[in-house]
Amino acid sequence: MVSHLAFLKNMKLKLRTQNLYVRCGLAEFLGTLILILFGCGSVAQMELSGFAKAQFLSVNMAFGFAVTAGAYVCAGVSGAHLNPAVSLAMFILKKLSWKLFLIYCLAQFLGAFIGAALVFSLYYDALHVYSNGNWTVYGPQSTAGIFASYPSEHLSVINGFTDQVIATAALLICILAILDEANNAAPRGLQPFLIGIMVLLVGLAMGFNCGYPINPARDLAPRFFTAIAGWGSEVFSAGGHWWWVPVLGPLVGGVVGAVIYEVFIEFHHPSPNQKQESEEPTEGINRPHYELVQSSA
Repeated sequence: MVSHLAFLKNMKLKLRTQNLYVRCGLAEFLGTLILILFGCGSVAQMELSGFAKAQFLSVNMAFGFAVTAGAYVCAGVSGAHLNPAVSLAMFILKKLSWKLFLIYCLAQFLGAFIGAALVFSLYYDALHVYSNGNWTVYGPQSTAGIFASYPSEHLSVINGFTDQVIATAALLICILAILDEANNAAPRGLQPFLIGIMVLLVGLAMGFNCGYPINPARDLAPRFFTAIAGWGSEVFSAGGHWWWVPVLGPLVGGVVGAVIYEVFIEFHHPSPNQKQESEEPTEGINRPHYELVQSSA
């Protein structure tokens, strides 16, 4: 027992790092891996069981709670972006340096890639039985959609791009509101849970067109994995070369959402001096405040 503890202590001393870039990169890698493992794992369970073990609602719930789980893993270290669209928005808002932005994106991509590999390993036998070992992108036994998004038959590329911009912008507005200490910010320990609920809400409202990827790393890295693992280059040419839509769309949407929140909310927060003055009692003035309204109707 003593030797075991000594070994663990020695390993900790050797592996421990105080480098901010390494610490944040490792945290984003592991958090994004958890997101993909649970999220894409839920899709695999639904598809490979022929919807017998899961439904689309359970996938929505799994992705929401997967974001929560991944965020709890790394929030105290890196802030739990788990998404290059979030990292880009934070960079635009000057809350993240360009060096950290690049490290975050790389770590998220690698985490998503390994997460997809783990889902593939987890369901390897089931994939073979379901598709007879024939990895296909489209068709009755297609399995590529377990790992990355593909458009519905009705969806054009332009509409798909619009879908991703709107969905990601809405998500970023909600995330910034949850984190905004000058607004009605959630307690720090609850923030990952509430952000997961926001992802669930996006899935419930905006998942029909293409499965709400809203995360370039979540979509592109598993797509690369499927191209290597046997699905081939069709994963990039399918859907009229759809692959770039869930990459560029969320990046644009993240910036749009951040700008909207800044213009409508953040710009108008009172300065510290104004806030102190506003807290002084003034006779005859009723200031707006937040309260839960109960109705007897």
